[in-house]
Amino acid sequence: MAAPHPLTREGRDTLFLLATMAGVVGLLAAHLPWWCWTLTLVVLTWRALGTWRGWPLPGAVWRIGLVAVAAGATFATHRTLLGQEAGVTLIVVLLALKTLELRARRDAFVVFFLGMFTLLTHFFYSQSLLTAAAVLLATWGLLTSLVLAHMPNGRPSVWQAARTAGGMALMGAPIMLALFLFFPRLSPLWGLPTDGKTGRSGLSGTMQVGAMAELAQDTTTALRVRFDGPVPDSSLLYFRGPVLSRFDGRNWEPSAALWPPSRALKAELTVTGNPIRYEVTAEPSNRPWLMLLEVTPTAPTLTERTARMTPDLQWLTDRPLTDLTRYRATSHLSFAHGPAEPVLGLQEHVDLPASFNPRTLALARSWLQGEVNDATLPQRLVQRALDQLRTGGYTYTLAPGVYGTHTADEFWFDRKEGFCEHIASSFVVLMRALDIPARIVTGYQGGEVNPVDGWLTVRQSDAHAWAEVWWQGQGWVRVDPTAYVAPSRIQGPGRLAAPAGTLAGALSRVSPAFIQQLRNNWEALNSSWNQWVLNYSQGRQMDLLRHLGFETPSWQELGYVLAALLGGSTLGLVGWLAWSQRQHDPWLRLLEQARQAATRQGTRIPPQATPRQLLQSLQQQAPPVDQAWVNWLLALEAVRYAPPEAHSSSLRQLQRQWRQLR
Repeated sequence: MAAPHPLTREGRDTLFLLATMAGVVGLLAAHLPWWCWTLTLVVLTWRALGTWRGWPLPGAVWRIGLVAVAAGATFATHRTLLGQEAGVTLIVVLLALKTLELRARRDAFVVFFLGMFTLLTHFFYSQSLLTAAAVLLATWGLLTSLVLAHMPNGRPSVWQAARTAGGMALMGAPIMLALFLFFPRLSPLWGLPTDGKTGRSGLSGTMQVGAMAELAQDTTTALRVRFDGPVPDSSLLYFRGPVLSRFDGRNWEPSAALWPPSRALKAELTVTGNPIRYEVTAEPSNRPWLMLLEVTPTAPTLTERTARMTPDLQWLTDRPLTDLTRYRATSHLSFAHGPAEPVLGLQEHVDLPASFNPRTLALARSWLQGEVNDATLPQRLVQRALDQLRTGGYTYTLAPGVYGTHTADEFWFDRKEGFCEHIASSFVVLMRALDIPARIVTGYQGGEVNPVDGWLTVRQSDAHAWAEVWWQGQGWVRVDPTAYVAPSRIQGPGRLAAPAGTLAGALSRVSPAFIQQLRNNWEALNSSWNQWVLNYSQGRQMDLLRHLGFETPSWQELGYVLAALLGGSTLGLVGWLAWSQRQHDPWLRLLEQARQAATRQGTRIPPQATPRQLLQSLQQQAPPVDQAWVNWLLALEAVRYAPPEAHSSSLRQLQRQWRQLR
């Protein structure tokens, strides 16, 4: 094996740039096709080994061939070369292939700007605080590479370039803040297009028995809620989602009567009691559903969206929630809805498919024998089913196993265990077999109050399914059969949870209170990030202008404020530079910079050393100092001590020469 070539300054900078590119691409790996990140890893690794061992770069034929292969693979994967997914794939591959012709500083600049563009694509997939922190760190690495490319002479350390890059970023932070606050925005924060084909975890518009058990193990946040007053009891927190009325034996789907609306049951909603006002921050779901407490009679307050309520009390927006969405709502926990007397539309809610769940149908017939058919019969039958769940040995579990064709039969007679969807589905099937109109409501139930900021966090693991039965004279009534199998699932913190990871489990056993406190603080920080950064909409932008004294703010006034801030920042920077020049002797500053540079190279220089003493110290080291340093130090001494006619250099010329030497 050939011995590696000595690593030159150019080689070191190239390896650092390649490592930074690997970090940039690594953040996207989960969203790239397997061949894309594999090809990128191979190219970056080969380029790094070539830099270390001095291999020649591949020729144009190889590079063109790889580009053609990458374009073909992209088209084969996405069936297009346009759009978000295909575009991200192509930009990552081209970024990697560009490093194969990384020869001059100009090529490094191209790679740098391609890396910056690639960083922006991370926000297509996530706008979380962790993503922002990772992008900020990668940006620092890219800026360090840019600084190294602008320091052609000598061998400055990477840490020195990183400090310079960090200083540049900090100097630009006030301007960045002004642009964030006052730059006009016509869309959500990042203004990025969203691919409608990209699915996200969350509730589905249909329910297949067994599917929601997997969702229950997802502890990511679905929405955060802040109440204007005290948080209601957990047993009252039902966030209403899709209502499912049609059953084919395995799948539950929304009512066919919703479309056209003329065939639907009327909402006929009446509310009582004191209203509950609250604010919701919903995570992107790629669904048009607004999760609101049961029940919300008036439209929630939204920005740039409209909402409508369906006859079954579900709130929908005019387009899916593809970004973090914030809205305010007013709900009533005491309500009645639905027709009080039998109507034709109720027939759909007693229909059952033929040849399914014969034992459940037989159980219903046995219950009806000997019963007096009076006005209280539905209530008695519902209570009998609930007593059966409470006393019949039924259990609530996250792992009920795979159910067969007759799901209700298996639950009532065989397994006697299941998640909320098994319990609710089996209960509704039994109710319909008893000729009681019933349907399934899905959504979220409960949540966890964060003691740090007081927000209620509702997770995907809080996804829930319950039932509604129709009683004459009362309309639709909520019945949650899961509460009779596992009361702790509804009434308190004793919820089932997926097993924690090895590290998290070990830490929680050592100090569960400490782990919980860390979690609460992290979620409070995430909530603040969502409220003040991701949710900074044009409405809040206009509210800020009102606080600044603009009675009727407009886009024109926003532009004036932004221009004034940027102009003021520029003038302030110019003034500070002028003051700095007057307050500090530029000759002494140059001498101090030279002394610090010599100290970093291992030469001990006293703080009070003159240019000649500094030169003598440098000449005593091995190897001797370059002649350019000798000439510059002598010129610096002459500018300070010799009469003007004895030298031809000026302080400005010495400053330019120092930048070249450095």
